[in-house]
Amino acid sequence: MITPPDRTPLPRDFFDRPVLEVAPDLLGRLLIRSTPDGPIALRLTEVEAYDGPNDPGSHAYRGRTARNDVMFGPPGHVYVYFTYGMWHCMNLVCGPEGTASGVLLRAGEIVEGAELARERRLSARNDKELAKGPARLATALDVDRALDGTDACTLQDTPLRILAGTPVPSEQVRSGPRTGVAGDGGVHPWRFWVADDPTVSPYRAHVPRRRSR
Repeated sequence: MITPPDRTPLPRDFFDRPVLEVAPDLLGRLLIRSTPDGPIALRLTEVEAYDGPNDPGSHAYRGRTARNDVMFGPPGHVYVYFTYGMWHCMNLVCGPEGTASGVLLRAGEIVEGAELARERRLSARNDKELAKGPARLATALDVDRALDGTDACTLQDTPLRILAGTPVPSEQVRSGPRTGVAGDGGVHPWRFWVADDPTVSPYRAHVPRRRSR
């Protein structure tokens, strides 16, 4: 059986590059989530780059911890974190092993298995909203910390795989500030998305959280 070009797994050296090269190149790629009920396929439409020790917005800015250990390599693995005590978000690790850069998967279009995603995203008003935002994306694909460290480049059976898909032409790629990032990290135009795609999430600037008295 011949594998269609868009279903070819991305090789590990795709991710063994600077994160600002990898991030826009992920647009249009396919993320496959294998579940006991069947696969869900998502076409990536929005991502954000995080450059480890060079980036105040990165979880790895202050060094290695138990939480961010996967970010230090090898490339092509999945980094999942829990945020606000409610949501999971997923990233793909980039750069050579020992560094700590990664790409946050912010949004995508469910192109297969939408019925499975709908079961997990009951509040979505339509299919364009199933994975419109990083927490929604992880929820739609049933991704949690149990999948932290998953190798998304292996040819073996794995719950998450990243395939070639159809890369987005450069003239259709837009960039701007990352969503909700504060301080010095908030100025970087390291959010990349597909122009005019309805699954891309709206930009929101960082709003400081008020402490309860």
